Amino acid sequence: MKHDLIVVGASSGGVEALSALASTLPPDLPAAIMVVLHIPPWSRSELPKILSRCGPLPARSAQHDELIQPGHIYVAPPDHHLLVEDGHTVLWRGPKENRHRPAVNTLFRSAAVSHGPRVTGVILTGALDDGSAGLWWVRRYGGATVVQDPDEAMMPDMPLSALEYVDSAQVARLSEMGSLLMALATGEEFDVCQQKRA
Repeated sequence: MKHDLIVVGASSGGVEALSALASTLPPDLPAAIMVVLHIPPWSRSELPKILSRCGPLPARSAQHDELIQPGHIYVAPPDHHLLVEDGHTVLWRGPKENRHRPAVNTLFRSAAVSHGPRVTGVILTGALDDGSAGLWWVRRYGGATVVQDPDEAMMPDMPLSALEYVDSAQVARLSEMGSLLMALATGEEFDVCQQKRA
């Protein structure tokens, strides 16, 4: 199964983790990436510019109802949930989840329902537990699940909580993420343990 939609959630320490992840992504990644980072609603997000500088894939602030294209990174704008429906982005100022808007759970749940087994859910560093229930939805609908190694996360709460919900998730360090996501996107086998021994 090829996983051509990657959804990523992060909170505290997320800018650094997402920057490191972006730097490992291959330029020919045959998947779109959608990102939620917890940021205050009044702030202006510089994350798309940062991710575009750090890696080969162009990143942009998601717009409402745009076609999702592989090889692009779509970042949730401040104070809007980012969802996916019928291959398009949806921006929604609905209720906060886990005290956040955008929320990781909202994105993951919508991706799971709309794209089923084509989704890869990725949980990175962060406090508390946003994304845990969403990752369960991704697994429930047949998608792949990946969690940053809590031992390297700046804030391990979100990765640890996600692993309580989905104990079968692959655990990977940021340096391994690019190769792992490429393998999932192309339907190839990837052994994290083998990668560590290499």
